[in-house]
Amino acid sequence: MLNQLSKNYKLKNVFITGGAGYIGSHCVISLVKNGYNPVILDNFSTSHQGIVKNLEIIIDKKIIFYNIDIRAKKKLRLIFKKHSCYAVIHCAGFKSVGESVQRPIHYFDNNIGSTLSLLECMKENNVFKLIFSSSANVYDDEQQLPLKETSKIGNTKNPYGNTKYIIERILIDLAKSDNRWSIRVARYFNPISNHSSGLIKENPKSIPNNLVPCIIKVAQKKLTILKVFGKNYKTIDGTGIRDYIHVMDLADGHVAMIKNNRLNKGLKIYNFGTGKGSSVLEVIKVFEKQTGIPISFKFVKRRKGDTAASFCNPKKALKELNWKNKYDLKQAMIDIKKIL
Repeated sequence: MLNQLSKNYKLKNVFITGGAGYIGSHCVISLVKNGYNPVILDNFSTSHQGIVKNLEIIIDKKIIFYNIDIRAKKKLRLIFKKHSCYAVIHCAGFKSVGESVQRPIHYFDNNIGSTLSLLECMKENNVFKLIFSSSANVYDDEQQLPLKETSKIGNTKNPYGNTKYIIERILIDLAKSDNRWSIRVARYFNPISNHSSGLIKENPKSIPNNLVPCIIKVAQKKLTILKVFGKNYKTIDGTGIRDYIHVMDLADGHVAMIKNNRLNKGLKIYNFGTGKGSSVLEVIKVFEKQTGIPISFKFVKRRKGDTAASFCNPKKALKELNWKNKYDLKQAMIDIKKIL
C-alpha cells in the first residue's frame, strides 16, 4: 500500500521494541513512509503475531522481525551484531494502569528491566540514538492544566506511571554521564484509533482497561456494558477528562524525534497530544454519532490510580519538531468504524 523506495537506496535500520504492539506497529508504518527500515523486536506478551503479516500488507514489503524478550541480553546482543542500527524506538512495556496497581513487581521487572538490558546492548554496539515512549502518567495531577514538559513530575499515582518516571530518571542520568547519547522522550497522552486500512488496531489480549477499546468491545457485543469509572470528578460532566491523540499522529511524532535526534545530542522531552481534553461522556457521544452504534454504560466507583483530568500543551513539539496533530476526535472515530 505504501510506495517502495528505490532498491538502490540503502535504508537506515531503526530497531523498534514492542513493534508488534499498538503504538509500535503504527510507528512501523510511519518509519517506512519516512524512508527508514524497521526491525521489530517483540515477544507478543501483549500483542498478536498476525500484526506482522498485516503490517507487511500495508507497507508492501517484508519486515525483519524477532520474537524476543529484550531482557534476554544474550539473544539481544546477537541481533545487534547481525544488523546495523541507526536508532532505537523503545515502545516495549506493560501499560495498564489498573493491572499495575494489582501487579507492581511484574511491572517494575518488565518495564525497567527491559530498558536496562536495551541500554547496555546499545552502548556495547555504539548505538546512542534512542526514542523512548514514556507517558503522561509521570505528571503530578495536582497542578495547573494544560501540562507542559516543565510541569512537576514524580508524584505518580500508580506503578505503571512510576516505571515510566524511573526510566526517565535513568535516561537523564545516562545522558549527563556520556555526551554520545542522543535521547528523546515522548510523553504521550491517550492514543486511540487505528491506521486507515483497518488492518492493525489496539487489540489487547485481556479485557481492555482503556476507554476506547472498551467502547469498541461493547459496540462489537463482546462486552455487555461499558463501565464509566466515577461521575463526581470536578469536571464538566463529572467524568474523567483526557487528551485523546490519534495513534498515527503519535507515530509520526516518534519519527519526527528521530529526525531531530540526528541533529542534536543530549536529552529532550516532548508532549504529544492535541492540547484539548475530552470527557468520557463526550467520547461516547462522538463515537455514537460517527458510527451509528449506541453504547450502553453504567457508572461505577472511581478506579484507584485514576486522575480527574489530564491534557497537554504540545507547543514545544510544534516549535522544535514541526509536529502537530492532524486528526481530531471525529476522525479518530471515523477510522475506528473501519474495524467494527
